[in-house]
Amino acid sequence: MPETENKITTAMEQIAPYQPEEGEEYMNPAQEEHFRNILRAWRQDLMEEVDRTLHHMQDEAANFPDPNDRASQESEFTMELRTRDRERKLLKKIDEALTAIDEGEYGYCEACGVEIGIRRLEARPTATLCIDCKTLDEIRERQRG
Repeated sequence: MPETENKITTAMEQIAPYQPEEGEEYMNPAQEEHFRNILRAWRQDLMEEVDRTLHHMQDEAANFPDPNDRASQESEFTMELRTRDRERKLLKKIDEALTAIDEGEYGYCEACGVEIGIRRLEARPTATLCIDCKTLDEIRERQRG
């Protein structure tokens, strides 16, 4: 009997990739709206995950008499909190990207000002650097240790 995967479909997964028209201006209102929708959906998914974690931790919190059980629970909660902290930082980047859209600065490299590109933004909607500047940034980071 095949196993069925119990997967939650996120709001972000329901947004189809943007298909630019021939000769279409970069970051026109339709593109801005597309990325605004992606970022809002992503934000909504993350906020729902925060709520699920909070309820899970409240429901699962127990004072186990066995020290090993307590340690396992604390370890699980620590991992969840670490993940939520990373998501909190991601939420900040999402908010910054939404602000950049509102200010007409979204989709352009912060370092050199060139277009980041639709495909790169589809893959990483919070990207602030073009692929060349990001590559240089990663090289510098590796050299620093």
